[in-house]
Amino acid sequence: MADLDSVLGCLDLNLDRSVERLKDLLRIPSISTDPAYAAECRRCAEWLKEDLAAIGFSARVAESAGHPMVVAHHGGAGENAPHVLFYGHYDVQPVDPLELWETAPFEPQIATRPDGTRRILGRGSADDKGQLMTFVEACRAYIAETGSLPCRVTIFLEGEEESGSPSLLPFMDAHKDELSADIALVCDTNMWDAETPAIATSLRGLVGEEVVIRCADKDLHSGYFGGAAANPIHILAAILAGLHDADGRVTLPGFYDGVEELPDEVRAIWKGLDFSEAEFLGQVGLAAPAGEKGRSVLEQTWSRPTAEVNGIQGGYTGKGFKTVIAAEASAKVSFRLVGRQDPAKIRAAFRRFVTERLPADARVEFHEHGGSPSIELPFESPELQAARAALSAEWPKPAVMIGMGGSIPVVGEFQRRLGMGSLLIGFGLGDDRIHSPNEKYEMTSFAKGQRSWARVLEALGRQRA
Repeated sequence: MADLDSVLGCLDLNLDRSVERLKDLLRIPSISTDPAYAAECRRCAEWLKEDLAAIGFSARVAESAGHPMVVAHHGGAGENAPHVLFYGHYDVQPVDPLELWETAPFEPQIATRPDGTRRILGRGSADDKGQLMTFVEACRAYIAETGSLPCRVTIFLEGEEESGSPSLLPFMDAHKDELSADIALVCDTNMWDAETPAIATSLRGLVGEEVVIRCADKDLHSGYFGGAAANPIHILAAILAGLHDADGRVTLPGFYDGVEELPDEVRAIWKGLDFSEAEFLGQVGLAAPAGEKGRSVLEQTWSRPTAEVNGIQGGYTGKGFKTVIAAEASAKVSFRLVGRQDPAKIRAAFRRFVTERLPADARVEFHEHGGSPSIELPFESPELQAARAALSAEWPKPAVMIGMGGSIPVVGEFQRRLGMGSLLIGFGLGDDRIHSPNEKYEMTSFAKGQRSWARVLEALGRQRA
């Protein structure tokens, strides 16, 4: 622990320098979605490569079909040390509408509030340049103080995350051996609150389906044919209504295969979080949970599977009124998956469910809109427990294990293509205004984020000491 204390002291002593480096990085307008900024994206990749090389990494700018990747390696404590892959992205969102910014988006500033707390202002400060630099700064201090790192470290930074990552999967497939590690570290996430670090241990999977039901060969006059002709809107509405029972459970046969109950320890952690169901729903004008009965809102959104109708269309929907029986009706339906639910089986079950309920004269077609399984890190994972203890030692409140209702696609690809799990640890806050004007990153997040990664690297390094 003497080495760790020295590293933490180095980080504190050099905080102002690390802020200046971050500001230099933030000045580069690496907007990946706009071709006009392609040269700036490359300049950003080169900046990162040079910075990593300067602290002892073997670093390169790696070409892809789109914006370049940055890949860097450090041997750390040797071949017997754990190997971690750190992932982040250097590209940023466009800044429009520019007139809503209170400061120039690519002229970063440090703003101080009346209470003395400070924040870093600028596009990319939280998403994701500030986050990724917390890890780089931890590595810088460790190497400066000890000459090495407690783990073997590969750093993998992409430049297209904000534009759909079109080059990511081909690059991963082509460099599988180089990128494979024992575990991935992903920084593009938030804390629970300003004093409570969090590790996201689960991401729900997804199945997207579009269903189209057709009956007559044209729209019909509802007076002339009403009562005799099959109405696809009625048929579709009845089928969709049947997806849930009176208790809010999904009725597809086999839907809950592979869904497990929360461990008691995690349930207790979630119950102890400062979370108000009334406030969560009230902020969007709702009052009562509408999902599975007997489940908390956190369970409903983090650890339980869902079936949701995302859109429905049929007949005349313009202004005024038109008395027709539509020839077709369609709906877009998504399923959020947890545990070991199989996306292919869920898709097949939904299609059977719909097909078996079609009356005479009704025909159906389906259109697939993606599918991926859920991602879960075992709660008993030694890496998870080590990281949790390391974060708890740094912040005022112990680290909590949380779920995420949505998904981070790269995490699933790390598991499927590279065969490794991920620790999702980030230091953003919900009010950082990522993707919006006036993006910011708390100075506390930047400073203690560096210290946190130093602690996590030390804790992971001890896993095979």
